[in-house]
Amino acid sequence: MLAQGTYDADYVADCRGQVDAEIAAFDNARFDSEADETGIDDLEVSYFGALVLALEMRFVHRLRANEGKDGNALNEVRLVAQSIMSNGGRLIDDPKLRLDPATSVLGLAPGDDIALRYDDFVRLSQAFLDEIEARYT
Repeated sequence: MLAQGTYDADYVADCRGQVDAEIAAFDNARFDSEADETGIDDLEVSYFGALVLALEMRFVHRLRANEGKDGNALNEVRLVAQSIMSNGGRLIDDPKLRLDPATSVLGLAPGDDIALRYDDFVRLSQAFLDEIEARYT
């Protein structure tokens, strides 16, 4: 597939709705579950790690020129997804991107373990989709 410089606003809205539904599904499982807290904690980290991969895949062909290199949420999701898939869940360093832990959504530095929780994913996905809308629609 060719790189995409724009996304239809309806597609982005649909993706936002899917992400909201995935978050709601976790809420339902968490509140309906009789599992102990340790089981829920493990599920939470695994589930939201997988959701970051799904979020990245929805827009994986976005033009990097539009994405920028300023450490925005698009850069952050790209690095988190790559790190989960190929670096044992530790944040990789990409010297081409200016991802600053002090201003990033998750506050992770290269080498930090990635263990996304509910609130982390909500903040990251909202910031990511806001950037998609601003830069690609």
